[in-house]
Amino acid sequence: MTLTSPLPAAEARPAATWRDYLAMARPDHWVKHVFIVPGIVLAHLLHPAREDWPLLAIALGFLSAAAVASANYVLNEWLDAEHDAFHPTKSGRVAVGKRIRGGWVVAEYLALAGLGLALAAAVSSLFLALSGAFLVSGIVYNVPPLRSKDVAYLDILSEAVNNPIRLTLGWAMIDPSTLPPGSVLLAYWLGGAFLMAVKRLAEYRAVSETVGAKALGRYRKSFRRYSERSLLVSTFLYAQLAAFFLAVFLIKYRVEYLLSLPLFAALFGAYLRVGLKPASAAQSPERLFRERSIVVLLALLTAALVLLTVVDLPLLERLSSPHYIELPLR
Repeated sequence: MTLTSPLPAAEARPAATWRDYLAMARPDHWVKHVFIVPGIVLAHLLHPAREDWPLLAIALGFLSAAAVASANYVLNEWLDAEHDAFHPTKSGRVAVGKRIRGGWVVAEYLALAGLGLALAAAVSSLFLALSGAFLVSGIVYNVPPLRSKDVAYLDILSEAVNNPIRLTLGWAMIDPSTLPPGSVLLAYWLGGAFLMAVKRLAEYRAVSETVGAKALGRYRKSFRRYSERSLLVSTFLYAQLAAFFLAVFLIKYRVEYLLSLPLFAALFGAYLRVGLKPASAAQSPERLFRERSIVVLLALLTAALVLLTVVDLPLLERLSSPHYIELPLR
């Protein structure tokens, strides 16, 4: 098979084994649940009276999120096989090269979704509702006739909505009676949109350079409406909006964190730089931890946030109230 040919007939492919079906659940992608951690931390920071850590709820919550995410991955890989055949790396996925039985895929999806929801119910009713929303987002994104991934810009925004869902999952592990502030949810959503837009840009460049521009629309229908320039401009827009809502949240809840904004900006810049590399790791976010610049900036940002959590700087309070610079009278 070549990347510019249709998916081969089922009889021309070897039958998938149980290991192949397990691979479709993509356990290597569970690293993305690191986006849950800030929700856990925020819930503690904004509820300082709470001193205990509900370790059982946290453990069950992570297991639930992993199962639900894997259910979405199984659905994604099965329904995307015809399109993934035109991608230079995704063409190596199980559903492209092996003969997959739809009945087994449905059974695996239902088993993972059921496990995820059962574990979620043991955490809290809020966590269960969020896990249901996580599953619904996967259906909206992947399943026709909804299939939001085929619509330019909506594909980015609908996939990025998983970020605030993950943040709130972390929050619900600690405080199942409230929701995080709207400003931080919007910042997380638009920050996720920035990440997804950079991923689309990296995919656009990879497919057009290795397979050919004609394959772009066959790999992903939304690419028929995109250009390299429009994707790059969209990353700038999402980054600006994310920074705005992040600043709103920081000023309202702990103004000292504003001093960390340059590190947030540097992290966004480093990620875009990675996205512009040939064969970019931005196409596979689970590989980003191999990028030294990303790891170093994440470490610096974490250290800065920890320091700014315990250090009070009263002078910064003036940033949250009207103030004019007074000039000496003539």
